[in-house]
Amino acid sequence: MEPRGGWVNDENMVLLVDLYELTMAQSYFRRGKNELTTFELFVRNFPPNRSYLIACGLEQAVYYLLNLRFSQEAIEYLRSLGLFSEDFLKYLSNFRFTGSVWALPEGEVFFPQEPILRVTAPRIEAQIVETFLLNTINFQSMIATKASRVVLAAEGRSVIDFSARRVHGADAALKVARAAYVGGCSGTSCALAGMIYGIPIYGTMAHSYVMSFPNELEAFCAFAEDFPDNVLLLIDTYDTIRGAENAVKVAKTLENRGYRLKGVRIDSGDLVELSKKVRAILDENGLHYVKILLSGDLNEYKIHELLKKGARADLFGVGTELGTSYDAPALGGIYKLVQDETGPRIKLSSGKLTYPGKKQIWRIYGKDGILKKDIIALEGEGIKGEGECVPLLIRIIENGELKKELPSLENIRERCLSALKSLPPYLKTLKSDASPPLEISPALKALTESLIESFSIPPPPGGISSCQP
Repeated sequence: MEPRGGWVNDENMVLLVDLYELTMAQSYFRRGKNELTTFELFVRNFPPNRSYLIACGLEQAVYYLLNLRFSQEAIEYLRSLGLFSEDFLKYLSNFRFTGSVWALPEGEVFFPQEPILRVTAPRIEAQIVETFLLNTINFQSMIATKASRVVLAAEGRSVIDFSARRVHGADAALKVARAAYVGGCSGTSCALAGMIYGIPIYGTMAHSYVMSFPNELEAFCAFAEDFPDNVLLLIDTYDTIRGAENAVKVAKTLENRGYRLKGVRIDSGDLVELSKKVRAILDENGLHYVKILLSGDLNEYKIHELLKKGARADLFGVGTELGTSYDAPALGGIYKLVQDETGPRIKLSSGKLTYPGKKQIWRIYGKDGILKKDIIALEGEGIKGEGECVPLLIRIIENGELKKELPSLENIRERCLSALKSLPPYLKTLKSDASPPLEISPALKALTESLIESFSIPPPPGGISSCQP
């Protein structure tokens, strides 16, 4: 018997859905409203201090869509609610996703208002999948973006995800490790993420290990004896400088045995001054190869300040702030109807106007390979730009079948690093209120204005262009 509150079986993941998706679906079913519709997933606004975002989570979204089924257990649960007709439950028992998906590749940079996922499917199918798509893409994109900022702040030094013990649940720990790796982290401390995704895993020791021996040097020697080719010592349990001196003794013993001390970790105190002193101690003893890892409630802002003040670090371990995106813990991605059998659809709620119709993102690069601007255009609209002009949304699923092989995690990570290199410097600052280099195409503007006029609602102050983020 499985404990209550344990893992959700994959076969019941279909119920990771807001109830209103199902009640709307039954109403559509009862009224015969199951024509082809198109929904687009996008982020309305930047979170604080963000000037770009990283798309992440597509692989899990695709797996979900291709394997979406209502198990008999799920059907019985829905029947027990007393809300749904037997005809509708019978429909759900044969449910499959038969639609098409166009998406921004994982690891790619995007901006608010840009569709990062476009679903065209019968209305009921497109509606039911909303919650899961938003759940997985919002979260992983938020973490990948945070990780990329931490990596940029580290200025070429490795960053390790240390967040598993502080994130919001077991599933989050795995998704954080994956998204952080996409965003540029070198690896994770989470062994399960290493097994599932093939992400490099890293670990040192805890203070409890050091405290489990009569003294620090004995603890260091024991660990070095047990793991001679993978020794990274935590040196701040009692006194960091004395810990560094003990690390030197262990390093010399390892050298005599044909091994090398990999590094030392400092997790507390004045990291700037301590890292300088520890580096000096190591170098004075010919241990230039020993790396220093800094950790302890770090984030991109603190790392930037540490390096600005001259801290000596080769690696950073970042936990809570990375795994929860502490300064911006939610990404406001939304999923909106943009077209159905009647034509393009528009939402006109105050402050929440959406652009109608199926869309494509065109990215224009300068001759130097740096991103100049993005243009959101209607599907099929001809776009010209000065420089290389590339469409970003690609077809992933058609008629319920995978049409493009998904890239490996390594390739996704490489795409992210390449995309970050293509950003102009003003978009890579840690604190930015810069507007994204984003335009709305003439045809999309005209369609939006036409639909607004048809509803007899005046356009927002400043015209349609003011709807841009």
